[in-house]
Amino acid sequence: MSSKTAGSEASEREGSESGSDERSFEYFGWVYHVGVNSIGHEYCHLRYLLLKGNKVEMYKRDPQDYPGIKPIRSGVVGHTLMVEEQGRRKVNNGDLYVLRFYNRLDEKKKGEIACATAADARKWMDAFDQAKQQAEYVLSRKSNRRKLSIESDSELNLEGHRPRVRRGLKKLIRIGKAGPEMLLSQSSDLGSNEGKPGRRLEGDFMDAIEAHEWKCVDTVNGIRIFEDVASSQNNDSFLVKSVGVIDANLDTVFEVVCSVDRHKRYEWDVLTGDLELIDSVNGHFDVIYGTYDTKYLSQWHSKRDFVFSRQWFRGQDGSYTILQFPAVHKKKPPRPGYRRIKINPSIWEIRRLNPLLTSSADKCLVTHMMEIHSSGWGRWKKRYFSKFEKTIPYVLLCQVAGLREFFQANPALTSDSPTTILHSKMSSSSSSFVDFEDSEVGDQFYDAIAAEPLEDDDSDDDEEQSLDGKVKLKNVSWAIASLALKRSSALAASSELDAHSAPIQLDASQFHGSMHQGKDESDTNCWTSPSGHGFMIRGKTYLTDYAKVMGGDPLLKLLAVDWFTADNNIDGVALDPKCLVQSEAAKKLPFILVINLQVPAKPNYSLILYYGADKPINKGSLLSRFVDGTDMYRDARFKLIPSIVEGYWMVKRAVGSKACLLGKAVTCKYLRQDNFLEIDVDIGSSSVARSIINLVLGYVTSIVVDLAILIEAKEENELPEFILGTVRLNRVKVDSAVPF
Repeated sequence: MSSKTAGSEASEREGSESGSDERSFEYFGWVYHVGVNSIGHEYCHLRYLLLKGNKVEMYKRDPQDYPGIKPIRSGVVGHTLMVEEQGRRKVNNGDLYVLRFYNRLDEKKKGEIACATAADARKWMDAFDQAKQQAEYVLSRKSNRRKLSIESDSELNLEGHRPRVRRGLKKLIRIGKAGPEMLLSQSSDLGSNEGKPGRRLEGDFMDAIEAHEWKCVDTVNGIRIFEDVASSQNNDSFLVKSVGVIDANLDTVFEVVCSVDRHKRYEWDVLTGDLELIDSVNGHFDVIYGTYDTKYLSQWHSKRDFVFSRQWFRGQDGSYTILQFPAVHKKKPPRPGYRRIKINPSIWEIRRLNPLLTSSADKCLVTHMMEIHSSGWGRWKKRYFSKFEKTIPYVLLCQVAGLREFFQANPALTSDSPTTILHSKMSSSSSSFVDFEDSEVGDQFYDAIAAEPLEDDDSDDDEEQSLDGKVKLKNVSWAIASLALKRSSALAASSELDAHSAPIQLDASQFHGSMHQGKDESDTNCWTSPSGHGFMIRGKTYLTDYAKVMGGDPLLKLLAVDWFTADNNIDGVALDPKCLVQSEAAKKLPFILVINLQVPAKPNYSLILYYGADKPINKGSLLSRFVDGTDMYRDARFKLIPSIVEGYWMVKRAVGSKACLLGKAVTCKYLRQDNFLEIDVDIGSSSVARSIINLVLGYVTSIVVDLAILIEAKEENELPEFILGTVRLNRVKVDSAVPF
């Protein structure tokens, strides 16, 4: 493959009709079109992609340099397009970041493009998300007849002619209507949020209640080293991390951390400078082999080697998480003359850090966290003589310092190349484009409350950690304010149901699921329904100060939970005659919400949650608009917040506690009939979601996870938010699933 970088660039052009109420923007640049031809050969062609409004065209040459050139393929982006990040793939001996396009109503219409860098891939995803938002906005402003006409045209509208139809290219932009993008994806920051005053950007802020209590024990070479003092009670293992601020954008830092190029790693990595990619399971998971010479660490000169697996994904806020586990691989058995060691389990977290909008410099916060087993750790902390400085964990912790110095010595790497910059300028009418804007951009708060303090936090004056893990408030004024906000949220929730109707008694004994309800905290393989106090939701003033408040009690009551297994995804479970929804007791309820979380595995699983309302839904309320609205509206509002309450620390960090708009992350199907709404969530429709689920399933019998379901509030009259329902899953046994 040519060494030429396939970057992306964009120009901003105003719409020709100044009075139009549609947003006008253009994105264009070079990408790679990849695929497999009719005889099974892989191809990779450099192509020029033009995205104008919700129309997309592909050219062999730059149309600005060759006026009048015809596109080789064109199409329309609509509301059923899925843009999925496939991760990194080896193509023609080069690493590319692949994006997959497909129509969620017809997956035969699909194709792939690739970018040279992770930053380019992220920006193109943002560009297509902008195009999808415009398509949704146009549909929302047209009549029903016009909607059907546009949807029909979008599905099959392929503009231009191409007599010599290549089967590979035919797959690219027959994308018809477009839809939700990848899991954990953040909406574009390429124009819609630029210049907004008071916008607070990402930082390493944790609000999830966890057992970790970080204490800074040393500063080395400009980085801080922390120990989890809660885990220090266990003499066999410690959880430590190093934290540093790097003057570079997070995409570039991610590329450097993941690179196996020895010449680049020799400039910052003392230990793992000699790396070799030996296997790539998918675009987000690979296996690495490495060697190092111990003469740099100790007087012993025996060489050592290691094998580790590496799994990465990009979060909804644009941050990167890289999980590293020791591994064994048949391609790399023990090598003569080398001693095989195990690299400590560790996590890299790379987050944007730019609290001041006046600062044009990119900064990111890099955290390297690991689990260590070392008898010298305690003596090292106390400044006694210790050999910890000569150990592998210490050298790995100092990798952050090496990265910091590497970027300071290479200022050209600290910002995007001119060929990778994307810009977008929207028409003035874009302010009315509310429902399809993701206002979580730059949100620095996590959405599940945590007791893990900030590294430089001095908040001991405001709260105190009790022995049972609960937070005791010492600041009375803060407590009163929190209580008032909670009451405000409860009042907002009460307006969703008809206050004039007499409530129906929800007797849980009348509803039965295949998973039993837990009796106490020691019960396993069960469910309970916690309060919403462990979650942070949008407060009344969120649109002005982005403040979140503690959640209140759920609006709907969790009636039962089913845990099913089947060969294929289970859709429309509420229509099954044996389903709880079809029981006589359920038919008497004013409304039932069925959440069907389809878990990809062998075989597949379905976790089905049944929530009931004791009063009818108020017409015109947010819940009413969601229940009886369009799929497009539901996709833009359906939100879930996860929180690992107990479990392995790497699983906690991988899952996180940030809210996710599921309708924009994975494929969701909606079934509205009688007195119920069923939402089938296909977690397997996203490669990133599959990776996280596979990790969770490996530890599911030892973790306790809380989930909160919400309808995202985007307008002032919808605030504060309220929690629809919660569930706590306590150490679920996979093999306890009942065949459907």
